[in-house]
Amino acid sequence: MGKQVTLASIEKAIDIVDNLDDDQLESLSEKYALAQQILLDYVASAATEYENEELEGLIIYYFCLINECFAQEGITFREITEADIDELEEPYFDMLDQYFEEENEEILESFCDQPELAQFMAMEVSTEDEDGTDMSEDTATQLFIVSLAMISLINRCIN
Repeated sequence: MGKQVTLASIEKAIDIVDNLDDDQLESLSEKYALAQQILLDYVASAATEYENEELEGLIIYYFCLINECFAQEGITFREITEADIDELEEPYFDMLDQYFEEENEEILESFCDQPELAQFMAMEVSTEDEDGTDMSEDTATQLFIVSLAMISLINRCIN
């Protein structure tokens, strides 16, 4: 087990990101985008691939939030490259097939090696927002797949 993002850091990150105004959120996402351009392009391309506009905004939000979770924990990671992504894809999709077949969350948690973050994302996509908005099942599944890939990639690149 490498360095773990704790629930406390996740809660701190949510508190920060959710209380930013649009300008602050934009500058935060620019900061993380500059640091991780390839990762951002990769996760953002999912919205295009799935042809799902709803997903686009959600991905940007969780891109910022997940980066902030690692920052709150004091975990740094190197810039993620195309090679990192290529290396992850096959084992990742094999793991997903196994997960959807067995519906065992331990499979996910051990793969991305960030159990708290994996559980947090599982809850995020399965529960209604405080304002009662519920994402479609497709969007929830797609967001989950993309965000777990993001967490797994970051985890593999921790300094």
